[in-house]
Amino acid sequence: MQTAIGVGGAASGRGSFERVVEFALEAEKLGVGVAWSAEAWGQDAVAPLAYLAGRTSRMKLGTGIMQISARVPSMTAMTALTLSSISGGRFLLGLGASGPQVVEGLHGRPFAKPLGRMRETIEIVRLALRGEKLAYSGRQHQLPLPGGQGKALRLAVPPDPELPIYLATLSPKGLELTGELADGWLGTSFTPEHAEAHLEHLARGAARGGRSLADLYIGVGGSVGGNGAGGIGGAMAEALANDGCGTAIVDIDEEAARRRASEINARCDAERVLAIPGDVSDERACNDAVARCIDHFGSIDVLVNNAGVGVSSIRSDAERNHPSIAEIDRALWDRFFAVNVTGPMLMVRAALPHMREKGWGRIVNNTTSFFTMLRVLPYGASKSALESMSAIWAKELEDTGITVN
Repeated sequence: MQTAIGVGGAASGRGSFERVVEFALEAEKLGVGVAWSAEAWGQDAVAPLAYLAGRTSRMKLGTGIMQISARVPSMTAMTALTLSSISGGRFLLGLGASGPQVVEGLHGRPFAKPLGRMRETIEIVRLALRGEKLAYSGRQHQLPLPGGQGKALRLAVPPDPELPIYLATLSPKGLELTGELADGWLGTSFTPEHAEAHLEHLARGAARGGRSLADLYIGVGGSVGGNGAGGIGGAMAEALANDGCGTAIVDIDEEAARRRASEINARCDAERVLAIPGDVSDERACNDAVARCIDHFGSIDVLVNNAGVGVSSIRSDAERNHPSIAEIDRALWDRFFAVNVTGPMLMVRAALPHMREKGWGRIVNNTTSFFTMLRVLPYGASKSALESMSAIWAKELEDTGITVN
């Protein structure tokens, strides 16, 4: 097993890069094997690794991932060989197709036929890594340009045929392509209990390439974003941290969030929990929380909506003596629905683009029993609404790789 860190993500670039550097340097001292960068609509995946190449000495540096639609294959090869050279052979080339929002919305390139584009990109990059002339005729890439004035060129940088290429793929055909052509798989979405859903296709592709699954590097990991420092939220955060998951606690009480995170990290003897102060009924706070979580951990795999206003906030005996309509004023009613209903909606809206980009995610909404929904106002009504929202979202997100429970 190899330990790795993430030094960038979809919305990276908002925080202090010096802190990222300090984090990477300390990680190398502790024996971390790889620092993976990423790119979507924040920092690019290359520049941070180029800087870290000059500040680190042992840790490998990988793009997890570099978007194939953001660069032509020859530039991808030039960048990979340059990073390999300046890092002393420590660079790992991770590639991915990204998604239509980034490819078409940000780069203005067609997203159609990503697997064909991936195959052609790998084949052209391999030509460059071997030091051969870049003469290629494919459906999406032709070198040199047919009818143009240029001739096929060989890159001037020294070749490096052993430079590994890893792919971040999810679909069955994409996994088979990874097994066939790549040196490893970057499992951005992986469920250990159902490992065969991925490994079976990787193995099939590997066999097609004349090798076995054991010949592939398998890199999987995950981080979790959660809401609420106290009660169930705090307990879930500690359980997840104990299992090695990176966890973010979002709570309106900044001191409570920091105290809980500090306690859990101390018991784990590791910095696995990030405290993020914020009111989940505030859209800006939700967007900031998601951005900070992605920036810190590199990803959000699971969103747990647990923050909520409880029955005891009405009065201490409200669970036994249920409040009447007359006891609940408009401000109290609005607060219950702002936190218990609007809050989860805002958190999901903030996290969903990142999950859609990855093609995988888990959204968990903490509701209550059916009996409580029918007898306790306004708590039961707010949780009923969240139950309804969960069912609607689950239907909307069918076949996207994102589930809602």
